[in-house]
Amino acid sequence: MAHHQTQKVTAHIPVKLLHEAQAATGKGITETLKIALSHLAHAGAYEDLRKMRGKVRISIDLEELRKDR
Repeated sequence: MAHHQTQKVTAHIPVKLLHEAQAATGKGITETLKIALSHLAHAGAYEDLRKMRGKVRISIDLEELRKDR
């Protein structure tokens, strides 16, 4: 794993919420928080992609793609 700069933080998090999040990830506190923060940081990009749904037309010839195999 690459070494990244980190920051130690103290936060008051509802115990039930933390336990539910840990149960969902199957990870410890630090890894669970990293996953949650990553999802939050990427939420804007996901929302932008959802807004484009149905607006982007892609024409793919499946038979032509299969010939590449």
